[in-house]
Amino acid sequence: MIEKAKNIINQYAQLSAQIESPENIQNHTKLGLLAKEQSELENLYQHCKKYVSKKKLFKDNASLLNDTDEDIAAIAKEENELLCEEIEKIESQLKVLFIPKDPNDKKNIILEIRAGTGGSEACMFANDLYRMYLRFAEEKKWKTDLLNLSENEGGGLKEAVLSFKGDRVYAEMKFESGVHRVQRVPDTESNGRLHTSAATVAVLPEAEEVDIKISDSDIKIDTYRASGAGGQHVNKTESAIRITHAPSGIVVTCQDESSQHKNKDKAMKVLRTRLYEFEQQKKQKEISLQRKSMVSTGDRSAKIRTYNFPQNRITDHRINATLYKLDSFVDGDLKELIQLLQLEEQKISLEND
Repeated sequence: MIEKAKNIINQYAQLSAQIESPENIQNHTKLGLLAKEQSELENLYQHCKKYVSKKKLFKDNASLLNDTDEDIAAIAKEENELLCEEIEKIESQLKVLFIPKDPNDKKNIILEIRAGTGGSEACMFANDLYRMYLRFAEEKKWKTDLLNLSENEGGGLKEAVLSFKGDRVYAEMKFESGVHRVQRVPDTESNGRLHTSAATVAVLPEAEEVDIKISDSDIKIDTYRASGAGGQHVNKTESAIRITHAPSGIVVTCQDESSQHKNKDKAMKVLRTRLYEFEQQKKQKEISLQRKSMVSTGDRSAKIRTYNFPQNRITDHRINATLYKLDSFVDGDLKELIQLLQLEEQKISLEND
């Protein structure tokens, strides 16, 4: 622990030297990157600096424990007892801070919501999830953009694809991937029977062009007339876009914009993101740490949560957490459960360290 702390202190000092270098002061781009790197290291650096300082003081005091002056020895002993408690506390904090960061945590996301089993009730539930995540994004002050929407004739939606942009969006949303199950009495149920239906959610870290290169020869682009709500352009111009990626078989559609060009840009963004996820999943299968935790795998086939409306109960099955605040949860108040999931991820990471 002490060597790790000293390495961080040295790393911070080196960044400071580079920032103050006349050569870098003239290069605003590099200066900005260095300043950002140092800023991200700041919290860990302060903890490491405090830890090394306390350890040194503890060591210095230890040399006085056998001092011939009994008063000095007594003071040193008393100080070290207090220091021991402080050092243990800082070590606990450092263990968490030293956990390797998910490189995707800072990324924006593509959010996909699809109705699952349950017919029209599943479509209504998918619409509830869509509204819930939009409200959460509004609370977090993230920018949202609808990429594709397929509504159900009987109400609700079959599928929604959105992008969320903001501060650490993936870090907050990555635990939402999986099957969400709902238990409630539908409005159309005359006998008051409880129905169970489901929707799937996928949270994908948004890929940039530098992350995924797509060859023009690997894709086929088709245009067609949009359907559903969308203004006068619907069924009059072929503004909707369908992109097929031959090597992977992935098909992406986008018809939300009246402009074919804008729909193509959005569809390419989704395609890059899905290809990035495909590559990430291949890597995760090779990493033993990932398969030990259902919290962070993003497995879309796993039932992760149950929303029980009659009892106002929400249960996350991955961490056996139950909250009786479903009404506020579906209104976008996800903070408490997300924090519990983040703590579980930290716990698992520490166990596997």
